[in-house]
This record gives sequence, structure tokens and C-alpha cells, in this order.
Amino acid sequence: MTSRTKNKYSNKKIERDGITFDSAKEYRRYCVLKVLQASGEISDLKMQVKYILIPTQREPDTVGVRGGKIKGKLIEKEVAYYADFVYKDQDGNIIVEDTKGMRLPEYIIKRKLMLYIHGIRIKEL
Repeated sequence: MTSRTKNKYSNKKIERDGITFDSAKEYRRYCVLKVLQASGEISDLKMQVKYILIPTQREPDTVGVRGGKIKGKLIEKEVAYYADFVYKDQDGNIIVEDTKGMRLPEYIIKRKLMLYIHGIRIKEL
């Protein structure tokens, strides 16, 4: 069953085998990676892996009247990057891939933070 919806960047979401892909390009890459995994060229294929770039920021915790800990008020939500695909190559190196149509400023900052914080260079397709 195929369902398509248009998003704000004009690429069409595609649903295949119960998985929703952000674009046809991402779906095609998934198909290639599945074949590579089946042939043993890659392993441990995962999708939409979350990497924390900046953790949630809160006011300090306090102690309640009954002695329990009260979480501090939320100041800023976390900033996270979701990798399209993560897998291991034949040498055991972890590869993080992103299928990009447009490299928006927000993505470029997240790409730089991935390298700075996690030491990971994103492979862009």
C-alpha cells in the first residue's frame, strides 16, 4: 500500500512496508542499504537514530515540602539530530547518513554540532 502526502519542502512522503519515508530519495537509499546488509557489506542498519546535540536546560531542582525532589522549570528543550540511517561498514566503522535535498541553515548547524560533540561526520547523499 502506498500513501503520499506533500510536506513544506515539496518532497512527498512515501509509505512502504509500514515505514514512512520523508522522500522517494530516502526510500531508494533504504532499498540499497537493505541489499548491502543482506549481502554482508554493511551490518546493524538502523533508521532515525537520535543524537542529542544540546541537552534540555532547566532551572535547578528543589526539595518539596515532603522531602521529594521537584524538577526545575524547563528553560530550553533539547536540540537533537535524527540520522536517516546508521550502520556499520565492513571494517566496523559506524556510518551516519543523511539523504538531503536541501541543506537548510538548521541542518548545517546540526551537522557541525555532530562533528564537534560526537566526532561524527555525516555522509550526505
